[in-house]
Formats: sequence, structure tokens, C-alpha cells
Amino acid sequence: MFTGIIEATARVTRIEPRGGDLRFTIAAENFEIADVALGDSIAVSGCCLTVVERNGDSLAFDVSAETLSVTTLGDLREGDRVNLEKALRLSDRLGGHLVSGHVDGIGTITAIEPDARSQRWTIEAPAALMRYIPVKGSICVDGVSLTVNVVANAAFEVNLVPHTVAHTTFGVRRAGDRVNLEIDMLARYLERLLADREH
Repeated sequence: MFTGIIEATARVTRIEPRGGDLRFTIAAENFEIADVALGDSIAVSGCCLTVVERNGDSLAFDVSAETLSVTTLGDLREGDRVNLEKALRLSDRLGGHLVSGHVDGIGTITAIEPDARSQRWTIEAPAALMRYIPVKGSICVDGVSLTVNVVANAAFEVNLVPHTVAHTTFGVRRAGDRVNLEIDMLARYLERLLADREH
């Protein structure tokens, strides 16, 4: 479990084919890894991945063909940056919202507009996900917990404050880029419970 509060960004230094899958190595220069062990879970731009190698300030993750097919990790190239967050501990503050690191779909940034000192982003989401995205609800975009301000047709809007833009990969994102989306897990479980009650 994660909170959607990004701890650092890191640079992808190596992408290796491994029998149909890929192994990603990242240089986590600004990410505290003293307490990271092999087998630990790290959210990498919203995707829960397992640490398979640790060497100095570098971490490596194996990414399956399934994950590559349903997330934007397959879009990454060496030199690209990713958002990082360690798994939640029971003693941690829940600054964002509960995030599983299981991507529900891929969205597309359609507009980035200034809004005072902040930025207003419009993101198009798959139709199957829009029913789970309510105004003032939570959404996880590339691992970042955000509040939905507007829902219209097949898109939603979020506001990004300067700190978020400066300390995540949003600082290098542009209209047309694809992003990982995870809906609020409470909405997903509530729908399942209500569906079971109807049968």
C-alpha cells in the first residue's frame, strides 16, 4: 500500500530485455534507500514493483509483459525520470489517500493551463474508469495523489500546486503524454459490494 505522496524522482539508467520481460535500473540519487531491501515494494510512477537488485544508489526491478501492456512503463526510455514512493508503514502519516500501486488504466494529458500560481491539468481517461472519478474525489496519476476538481464527459481536471510540479515528473510532462491512472480503491470495493447485494 502507498499514499500517493512522492518521495523523490529518479532517472532510468538501463532497460534490459529479459526473456520477454524487461529489467529497469534506476539511479535513485535523491531517494533514501538505506532501509530498502531486496523484495521490497516501491511504487514507480504509480506501479507497484519489487526490488530485485540494489547497487549503491541504484535499484533494479523486473517488469512483466502484463505490466508493460497495461501501464506506461513500456513507454520509458533510458534517461527518463520516474516518481518513487516506498510502501506505507502502519506508523506513517496518510497524507494522500490509500493507493495500491495497481494501475487501472492509461490516461492522456490533453491540456495544461496556468491557474494563478498553480496549473490546471485536463486528463482524458478510458470510459470504463470515468464512472469511478467523482468531483472532489481522489485519483492517483503517475503515483501522485490528486483531488478531482472537474469531471466532464471523458475527461477530468486536477490542479497542481508549484511544489507538486517541481518535485515530481509533472515538471517535464506535456500535453499528449500518457499517464498511469489508479482510481480510488474504495469506489471499486463499494461497487463490488453493491453488486453482490443485488444478487
